[in-house]
Amino acid sequence: MAGVLVVGAGLTGGACAALLRGAVRGRVVVWDKARGAGGRMSTSRSEGDAACSADLGAQYVSPRAGRAGPRGSFYDELLSHGILKPLTAPIEGMVEKEGSCNYMAPQGISSVVKYYLKQSGAEVFYGYHVTHISLRDGKWEVSRKMGPPELFDIVILTMPVPQVLQLQGDIVNKSPEIGPSVVVHTTVTFGSEHLDSDPAEVQQLILSHLESIVPSLPKPASVKCQKWRYSQPCHPTRWISEEPTESKYIGKRNRGRLCYKICAQLSRTHDSSYSTSPDLWGRWIYLFQL
Repeated sequence: MAGVLVVGAGLTGGACAALLRGAVRGRVVVWDKARGAGGRMSTSRSEGDAACSADLGAQYVSPRAGRAGPRGSFYDELLSHGILKPLTAPIEGMVEKEGSCNYMAPQGISSVVKYYLKQSGAEVFYGYHVTHISLRDGKWEVSRKMGPPELFDIVILTMPVPQVLQLQGDIVNKSPEIGPSVVVHTTVTFGSEHLDSDPAEVQQLILSHLESIVPSLPKPASVKCQKWRYSQPCHPTRWISEEPTESKYIGKRNRGRLCYKICAQLSRTHDSSYSTSPDLWGRWIYLFQL
């Protein structure tokens, strides 16, 4: 029986599976290539004593704006079940913000993920390394390194983007017309010299110089030129509150550092050398200095 496959048993995958409970017909399945749940919120435990553990990813959780807003219910639920507790111990280098509250997981940070997986009621399988995703008669055929492929109505990918890009099958961009995107940064010197120049003229200068460096590049299908007036921090500045109870704050101020950035979407041409030389981009982006 087909259903929904969630690839990745990290926080995103676990929370996604929990939210899907009762919202879809059919079964919800979670696959992960690792031996256990957690992803980038993993907890390692000693073989001799399970109580001896260490969080390998995130060690604590920091809500962006307290517990207000739509995410507040998640924290309330985790706190009420003892999955999270307020963090009271000091941490070296932690930036404390007014009104903020940090939380830790007494039983390891992976317990947050495991809680959501349990709440989801999903079938969870570990050691399932997805390699191919192909469309077969209106359903998704998902293949893994070991074992036969399976069919699903919906596939949700929650693993990191580099892992998604390694997948083979019908999810790969095979458009014959759209090529890769190229980002070009100028130097601060160039930006300062063209501070008040017409952006269209600056764009043409950059593209002309790029063409002289890599003449084999295909013509861009679209170009966007962005001016960064404050691109680099410089000159430390000290700010002292007028309130005697507040401490000094040392920060960085941006001053006079400007550069331009070009993002070009290339058209795909099969006779261009760029299509067979992926390392080319790293070389010419590094060398391109105006």
